[in-house]
Amino acid sequence: MELVLASTSRYRRELLERLGVPFHCAAPGVDEESYKRPGVDPTALAQELAAAKATSLAKRFPHAAIIGCDQVAVCEGTRLGKPGSAERAVDQLSQLSGRTHELVTAVCVWHAGELHQHTDHTRLTMRSLDREALERYVAADQPYDCAGSYKLECRGIALFESIDTRDPSAITGLPLIALAQILIKLGWAIP
Repeated sequence: MELVLASTSRYRRELLERLGVPFHCAAPGVDEESYKRPGVDPTALAQELAAAKATSLAKRFPHAAIIGCDQVAVCEGTRLGKPGSAERAVDQLSQLSGRTHELVTAVCVWHAGELHQHTDHTRLTMRSLDREALERYVAADQPYDCAGSYKLECRGIALFESIDTRDPSAITGLPLIALAQILIKLGWAIP
């Protein structure tokens, strides 16, 4: 059976490679901004986008299992997007400094007309850091394409006091523990 990752994210591609199953990537046909309505619950948003990404490729790959995923970072009710620049990354990290925020990571596998879904919640508490420390960090990791403006797989780990998660891979954008269980249920041999 064919496996498709509905994503162009190199982070998600690298994570999925860890499972050792053959797959290929395809860009999902989803306008993510149209889902980001004011007041929408972060969990619902992540789940809706993951399902939309998976099902957007169903006609193109009708016999495949298609993985869609999405992640929403939220701090005190405010969604945090990808900063896109060093200045916005430092500003975003300043908002998180000394606070706890949440990453909501949803994965959805579409196969044979059925959706198999899982949502992971991670709570992260950042140390109190001054602007100079945040600027040094941003210059080192350049986390411009990461919601929350950090890369825990790099130097970003040093920004935090604590991380509470069931699945560390969910932090990078694809909860492999749950995904492996879904794929095993659908017939993949993992490991």
